Amino acid sequence: MMAASDVIVELFGVPRAKAGRAEITLPAATASEALAALEAACPGLGELRRPDGRLAPQYLLSLDGERFVTDLAEPLRPGVHLLLLSADAGG
Repeated sequence: MMAASDVIVELFGVPRAKAGRAEITLPAATASEALAALEAACPGLGELRRPDGRLAPQYLLSLDGERFVTDLAEPLRPGVHLLLLSADAGG
């Protein structure tokens, strides 16, 4: 059962392989909190954020598959879906 503050993080490509799962539900009020919780829950994803707090360049984060998140301090609505993708070009 989801808590009132939970968001769903869907993982694709390299992030999915590193995490060993396709989806996880985490408590988070911002994208930064979601990434911190994801790093804690999935140690294989331990370098999602740069030391300055921004998203590591090898990843892309999408909000509900509609737009990319550029400000990790952006507030998230409960139940929102964050999609974590590899920024590497596919072939």
